[in-house]
Amino acid sequence: MPEGDTVWQAARRLHEALAGKVLIHSDFRVPRYATADLTGRTVLDVTARGKHLLTRVEGGLTVHSHLRMDGSWKVFAAGQRWSGGPAHQIRVILGTADRTAVGYRLPVLELLRTADEERAVGHLGPDLLGPDWDPEQALVNLRADPARALGEALLDQRNLAGIGNVYKCELCFLLGVTPWLPVGDLPPGLAVKVPVLAKKLLEANRDRPVRRTTGLRGQDLFVYSRAPRPCLRCGTSIRLADQGDGARERPTYWCPTCQAGPAPRPGGFAGSGRRRGAR
Repeated sequence: MPEGDTVWQAARRLHEALAGKVLIHSDFRVPRYATADLTGRTVLDVTARGKHLLTRVEGGLTVHSHLRMDGSWKVFAAGQRWSGGPAHQIRVILGTADRTAVGYRLPVLELLRTADEERAVGHLGPDLLGPDWDPEQALVNLRADPARALGEALLDQRNLAGIGNVYKCELCFLLGVTPWLPVGDLPPGLAVKVPVLAKKLLEANRDRPVRRTTGLRGQDLFVYSRAPRPCLRCGTSIRLADQGDGARERPTYWCPTCQAGPAPRPGGFAGSGRRRGAR
């Protein structure tokens, strides 16, 4: 699933291509909006809210989309061959005189009144890359369920919006704790660093084509997708296990030497806490 920095980049690309321009092509290829037509309306802006994309158009309407695992928005110049996938995977087309934005495999796509955007994104916590960022509130949200595993709390977009599985793993490594450590077991001095470090990571990567968390040449990430290679700090083999409640488990990477706290035993499982994860 794309994370907050990736969605922020998508919003910027769409904004640069569409904002301030009149739509001359509008095609919603989902049954619910098959008759919707935005032709003749000016695109006002495109903004990211956590992992959600909001494309606002003249007349008080917003195209709300969420990429989840497989969705994407592609922008093409006039006359350019589209290359985002087969035609049957296209969910929406928004075109101006010189650019066309094509939404492929969008699992969430709705047209709503701009005044009703809160219905789609009002549940989200402070946005790590948004103007509403509030580290104190994010920390309060994370601490609301002390027994919950830190990794699961970080993925819950109602606590803070923008962290996905990659940043979950990398953030826990940089904090020196496992993703299974209960939030309430974080020392106070370390707990306050969680939202601050999370924002630092996403801000550092929002303008990069390749996500990096290490600062090391040739090594982009500390633990994510590195099992069973050696830890870049101590040399211990990075481990991999699923974390979740059984309904939606995510591959989770950690170093058993550098990170303190509970973790699955080889062939076993460590409880990951209660999951309330809203996306």
